[in-house]
Amino acid sequence: MRLLLLSLRRVTLFSRHRRYYTSAPIHNCLIPINPSSPSPSLVFSSSSFSTLSYPNGDGKIAGPLVEYERRIVAGELLDGDLCQLGTLRELQRLYDELVQSADACRLDRYSASAKPTKSSNWFWQKFVSHSSVSPVKGLYLYGGVGTGKTMLMDLFFHQLPASWRAQRIHFHNFMLSVHSRLQKHKGLEDPLEVVGLEIADESILLCLDEFMVNDVADALILNRLFRHLFNNGIVLVATSNRAPDNLYEGGLQRDLFLPFISTLKERCVVREIGSSVDYRKLTSAEEGFYFIGKDISGLIKQKFQQLVGDQSAGPQVVEVVMGRKLEVPLAADGCAYFRFEELCDRPLGAADYLGLFKKFHTLALEGVPIFGLHNRTAAYRFVTLVDVMYETKARLLCTAEGSPLELLERIVTISNAQQIAPRTSSRSRKSDDLDLCVDNELGFAKDRTISRLTEMNSREYLEHHSRMSAVLPSS
Repeated sequence: MRLLLLSLRRVTLFSRHRRYYTSAPIHNCLIPINPSSPSPSLVFSSSSFSTLSYPNGDGKIAGPLVEYERRIVAGELLDGDLCQLGTLRELQRLYDELVQSADACRLDRYSASAKPTKSSNWFWQKFVSHSSVSPVKGLYLYGGVGTGKTMLMDLFFHQLPASWRAQRIHFHNFMLSVHSRLQKHKGLEDPLEVVGLEIADESILLCLDEFMVNDVADALILNRLFRHLFNNGIVLVATSNRAPDNLYEGGLQRDLFLPFISTLKERCVVREIGSSVDYRKLTSAEEGFYFIGKDISGLIKQKFQQLVGDQSAGPQVVEVVMGRKLEVPLAADGCAYFRFEELCDRPLGAADYLGLFKKFHTLALEGVPIFGLHNRTAAYRFVTLVDVMYETKARLLCTAEGSPLELLERIVTISNAQQIAPRTSSRSRKSDDLDLCVDNELGFAKDRTISRLTEMNSREYLEHHSRMSAVLPSS
């Protein structure tokens, strides 16, 4: 038997075709094949296929469901999750419809239908009113943490033809790009219309990971932005922890956001992934980089020095976004050292953290506290920091006052708070948890953050990080 190395390292190849991809994990797998056979011999379960998928450019059957089956046969994924399999059928249906309607959807950047014309230019659009809504509906996947939403969307994205105008991007990054474009077109009568045309010209198929809205500025932008995007033929595939009706729940001026929810449900098939398994917690978690206790700053500094080796660590200033600079107290060999308050008690956001992890692959974070009402703003920033680190596959070395579960134990949703037993004559005010933080957005993000912190400390995650950082230049 000889081995065929199937690599998903397509980021570099895709960039030559202006194919966009942001911060996705890269995997390799080995499949034994018969020397006399031109292609691998795979066995598929008969229950998996409802319809026959379309061939790719090589004449082979293709699609996310085919790849899912291959990974199960190769032992890379667990078998038997009916919730994931049902979602894969939806993704395969979407893949097949897109293949059938590729010309009508203007997916192929090299086809005549996708080439720019006067009517696709934002200036001419002011004089020529037309709508080109896609004949194919997108897909909105939502469910609990660790149920495989991102993995399934990445599986779908990696099966798309390289010539298609497709982009996979985290929602944080997407909104940063939108705000940057709006700044560039400041002064125009309707800059959102121009931004919508630009995005649609680059990517007709838009895959957004972790769709979430907790900012009033984003909420007010999304309705008009996606109206322009859908009118220009965008097909949306999105993952989220929340159902569409629960997006931006309790947010300021939510009534202005509600039309977006209606549009989203009209243009996307909504699918819940109901798996009760958190696959991130099936990794072999160890406490090699997560230290619990107070007054152990000496320990984390010792571990940080072990990571940088003979390199001399010192202060650095890095440019993070739009000319903004961030002071790093200690940095060397791709590793950055911060005290918790220096990253999460200052007015920093996703853009700053993304800029930081473009320069560094490892963060040593000292003194993560227990979160509650008194430090709710810092909790929001910590959740964002963990999201950005997970998305960029960065490594976390930290000291904390408790386990991931204990850090966020006092964060609850409104419904959780209502289930807490009310005070009675036998239960005095002194026994109440005065630091309980009732916050729907943080409450929904809580499980995701605990899950990600657990996975980021697992052997599998750390080994993957080591392989990746070995091929990346240090800062």
